[in-house]
Amino acid sequence: MGGGGRRVGVPSTALFTDQYELTMLQAALKAGTAGRRSVFEVFTRRLPEGRRYGVVAGTGRVLDAVENFRFDPGVLGFLRERHVVDEQTLDWLAGYRFSGDIWGYPEGEVYFPGSPILRVEGSFAECVLLETVILSILNHDSAIAAAASRMSSAAGGRPLIEMGARRTHELAAVAASRAAYVGGFASTSNLAAGFRYHIPTVGTSAHAFTLLHDSERDAFRAQVDSLGRGTTLLVDTYDVAEAVRAAVEVAGPELGAVRIDSGDLLLVAHRVRQQLDELGARDTKIIVTSDLDEYAIASLAAAPVDAYGVGTQLVTGSGHPTASMVYKLVARAASDDPKAPLVPVAKKSSGGKTSVGGRKWAVRRLDEDGIAQAEVVGTGPVPDEPAGRPLLVELVRGGEVVRREPLDTVRDRHAAARANLPLSATQLSRGEPVIPTEYAHGPSGS
Repeated sequence: MGGGGRRVGVPSTALFTDQYELTMLQAALKAGTAGRRSVFEVFTRRLPEGRRYGVVAGTGRVLDAVENFRFDPGVLGFLRERHVVDEQTLDWLAGYRFSGDIWGYPEGEVYFPGSPILRVEGSFAECVLLETVILSILNHDSAIAAAASRMSSAAGGRPLIEMGARRTHELAAVAASRAAYVGGFASTSNLAAGFRYHIPTVGTSAHAFTLLHDSERDAFRAQVDSLGRGTTLLVDTYDVAEAVRAAVEVAGPELGAVRIDSGDLLLVAHRVRQQLDELGARDTKIIVTSDLDEYAIASLAAAPVDAYGVGTQLVTGSGHPTASMVYKLVARAASDDPKAPLVPVAKKSSGGKTSVGGRKWAVRRLDEDGIAQAEVVGTGPVPDEPAGRPLLVELVRGGEVVRREPLDTVRDRHAAARANLPLSATQLSRGEPVIPTEYAHGPSGS
């Protein structure tokens, strides 16, 4: 699947859409405007409250979804039975293949209000159908990646383990693992994510394993006998101090790690570190879990913690489960002539839902040290010498995917992009976007 992972067979994505996409298609076909050249763009008008930057994630999954957007006989039969669209429209859908172009910010890049995160160009008919599936992927994955990025920044280089599968939909959990890896997490407990995307997987035991045995020591011995001395033992089922003592006695100073899943983590971590050192297990690591978010992780910066396991707060976007991206028509051909110039279009509305018309380009203006100063978004032809680093890359050309990347490349890109933001980007206190968005208007380009 997208992002350099294992190719897993998936059903058609054509029904991952809203009915009005199809009713618009039917009306446009009848009106003769369905083939009119159009440009749609994905952007957000604002970042979640208090956030300083957004993270582009899910692009690889979007490319998979576009490739699999096919109206097979079963899907067409469903639409016919429900009388969703007429026969003329069904005939058109039967041969649907996206044949347009897609440009966008490379996955892992950061974005800001107004950034043209994705640009989809082709006929109105073929582009309008992709709105919902594109938004559902980008909104979810970008929200998770943004939370992951904040957590990895707060962790200060200590590894993070994604372990939120039981707190969300089973398929969303796989996507969340992928997005978390993009945002800086090191591994996941989710085997499906490991299988699809080659993300490192980890896991040892839960409280149930300890409770199964007649004593905590018996449980530790069984785990060490099976998994070796380098395993991680869960030490807070009963009494932490007694468990740590038993763990070292069973595994010896070669014990890989202990996990703490409850209590005052700051206090308990200090006590456990002292006890491990006194018992000679100076290389045994401490892993903490238990409803962590970026704020809890930051509060443990001075604690002797070696790794964090994060679940609920990660897979729910740490309070912001969507990136609030929209998919809007920003330009369309002046006529049905394939060579007709593009005309900028935009909704005029009160209540903060206005849009900027015209096909966009974007660059990031940097200072002499390579630190971002502004997101410059323009319409019309791209300047021959743009005042900044160009941000959009070609993803699909003539319906064919032309850019797929290993997930590690995407993850490294995000780390580099975040490092090139002003230092205040990593502050957890509420604030405005760390750089402003500036608009450079020009004549509409075709």
